[in-house]
Amino acid sequence: MPAIGAVRQVALSAGRDLDATLAFWSAVLGMGVHSRFDPPGIAFIIAGDTRLLFTDGVQPGTVYLDMSDLDGFHAAAAAGGVPFTTAPALVHHDTEGLFGPAGESEWMAFLKDPGGNTIGLVERKSG
Repeated sequence: MPAIGAVRQVALSAGRDLDATLAFWSAVLGMGVHSRFDPPGIAFIIAGDTRLLFTDGVQPGTVYLDMSDLDGFHAAAAAGGVPFTTAPALVHHDTEGLFGPAGESEWMAFLKDPGGNTIGLVERKSG
């Protein structure tokens, strides 16, 4: 059986307005467009080693992005009018080190882009 490696690409909905969705990712998350092809109206943003493909015709998805200073980002973005569906909250205290170093806590906040995709912002904190 062949070995599976890292996730290469995730397809996300661009909704009805690719420009609005890409502008959101740039303005709110600071992630610029890596490449765009018109036609057919698709674009890519690179997140670490994973390509995010934005196109029409796919169902909205959920993507989780690691970030530092989740609380600071949330405060600044919310003050700027970015609507979060969930404020930063503790979701898991990793006492056994199942998802990273033992003893860290995982915090998440959620928001939606114009394409209807859910973006989970994740920060691991000591203690």
